[in-house]
Amino acid sequence: MSLLKKNRPFFIFLLKFGLSYLLLSGLYWVYLQQFDAASLEPDGMTHLVARQARDLVLLAGDQASISLHPREASYRFFVNLKSVARIVEGCNAISVMILFTAFIIAFSSTFKKTFLFILAGIVILHILNVIRVALLCLGFYYYPDYKELLHDIIFPLFIYGVVFLLWIVWIKKFSIHAKPKTAGN
Repeated sequence: MSLLKKNRPFFIFLLKFGLSYLLLSGLYWVYLQQFDAASLEPDGMTHLVARQARDLVLLAGDQASISLHPREASYRFFVNLKSVARIVEGCNAISVMILFTAFIIAFSSTFKKTFLFILAGIVILHILNVIRVALLCLGFYYYPDYKELLHDIIFPLFIYGVVFLLWIVWIKKFSIHAKPKTAGN
């Protein structure tokens, strides 16, 4: 048996993952080209995340506001009138959503099941990302000494941990590799 035949499922996974990741990343790049970074224009999704995180901080009882950054295509985030963070394109979690989606497509099931799981996963990731950004900004305000720990370790672990859990749920419950339910289960 040849190496290719023996490892066919693995190579199919790699091909589906790679192609879907490249396609989605390309579409995201096309989306970003609509915005003029040279004239300091942030993309729409980054604006949405900044606004929703601001609203969440307001809901938590602190003063919060955002404003366009004067020197880059991003937003300045203020908590209680103090500038605590920059909300840049990478804060919108689109790259995380692309990674999540490519993996689900690589282990795809029926179109309907795959599409609905991707849609639900993206909504979950967006909501958790907005919460993440709001909590980071509050953390930067109240615990400035822990800024690097919060930004570089704790919150990436959180968001990628959720992605990993969603992948596990997909594989175990919904993918073509999920074990079928038996009458006794």
